[in-house]
Amino acid sequence: MTSPPDERLRVMPWWLVLVGLLLAVALGWWVLDWLLGEADRATQPDTRATLRVDAIRTGLTVVAGTGGGLALLLAARRQWISERAQRHQEAVAAQDQTHRERVQAHTEAVAEAAQRQQERQAAAAEHDAAERRLTELYTRAVELLGSDNAAVRLGGLHALERLGQDNPGQRPTIVAVLCAYLRMPGANDSRETEVRRTAQRVLTRHLRADGDHFWPGVSLDLTGARLDGFDAAGCTLVDADLTGAVCTGTTRFTGADVRGRLSLGATFDELLLDGVTGDAEIVLDGADSTGTSFDRADLGGTLSCRGATFARVTFRGTTFHQPATFDTARFTDSATFRDAVFLGGLSMEHVVFGGYAGFRQARFADLALFRFAEFDGEAWFEQARFESKASFGRARFHGPVTFDGATFARRPGFDQARATTTASHVWPDRTQVHPVDDDWLLLTDQ
Repeated sequence: MTSPPDERLRVMPWWLVLVGLLLAVALGWWVLDWLLGEADRATQPDTRATLRVDAIRTGLTVVAGTGGGLALLLAARRQWISERAQRHQEAVAAQDQTHRERVQAHTEAVAEAAQRQQERQAAAAEHDAAERRLTELYTRAVELLGSDNAAVRLGGLHALERLGQDNPGQRPTIVAVLCAYLRMPGANDSRETEVRRTAQRVLTRHLRADGDHFWPGVSLDLTGARLDGFDAAGCTLVDADLTGAVCTGTTRFTGADVRGRLSLGATFDELLLDGVTGDAEIVLDGADSTGTSFDRADLGGTLSCRGATFARVTFRGTTFHQPATFDTARFTDSATFRDAVFLGGLSMEHVVFGGYAGFRQARFADLALFRFAEFDGEAWFEQARFESKASFGRARFHGPVTFDGATFARRPGFDQARATTTASHVWPDRTQVHPVDDDWLLLTDQ
């Protein structure tokens, strides 16, 4: 450690002291010689002797004075050196303290970094151990699920369920495994049916938000699955896909809260969606159902039933907040839309009503299209409210039709529609009816 240049101590060389002494002696000698020379010029011997004595005394005084000055100078230098030494010591002590503090701070930083490194290593080791344990448990459960023994497969289902309950991060994977099991073909016997029903219950048990074991945010991919008595009543569903599934027994979504997209283009013995709520897009394109019920549902998203086949379907008191599309659908037995509210548009173009079609007291707040529709049985629009344009262009009415008590904000369109002559009809006011032949009546808008 070096001191600043102005604080460095320099020792006086010995030759400087010798030079000072020689200068003092030379000065005294010169003064003495000069005074003695002046004394020798005196003419009186007594005066000359006195002057010589005074000259010697003066020379010695000069020498003594010069020596005293040198001594005083040396004393002043000692004091200066002492002060410089003290300042130097103080500066060195301060620098030493600063250095010790830096060393201490560095030591503490190194120790803290080492501690953090140890903690990270411990956390990584703990994480690796937990992951290995999860992997082992997961692998073992999947192996059980692949057993030929139905009881062992049941054990594998419950093992997967417990693993998902204890480890939220594994839930999407476990749900995907259960869905994959239901998509796989299996033996058509009572034991396999019970295993599949258990897998279904494991899935739906954790999709009820009011339960103690709710797994939020998981989606169901059951495309092409074989389901028996699938019960998702009261569940919260996000992106559930049953496209191409075969659903025997009664499939329930009663009171479910549906989000994202609910795809139900499957085959159903009976499908119940009573009281369904949520903003999901519900798609039943190509579905085939013997009995379907949407009673009192509150559908916040769109509904699409293009090309679907329904034997019996009811939408009593259902509210459609977005457009509903039934184009090319077939209702082979009956279709009831009593008290339904269509806040979005309704499209039923090329729809075939094989039996009863009831729209009693329905409300159509937007465009209602029934163009090219086939009504093979009774068509009832009693007290229906059409608050926008309604079109029945080229529709075919093979049975009785009534619009008794129906109200229209705009004149309905019946351009080229036809009705049978063998039944009685009640048409909206100003509808023009013209006989075509013995079997058909032609309806026009003029």
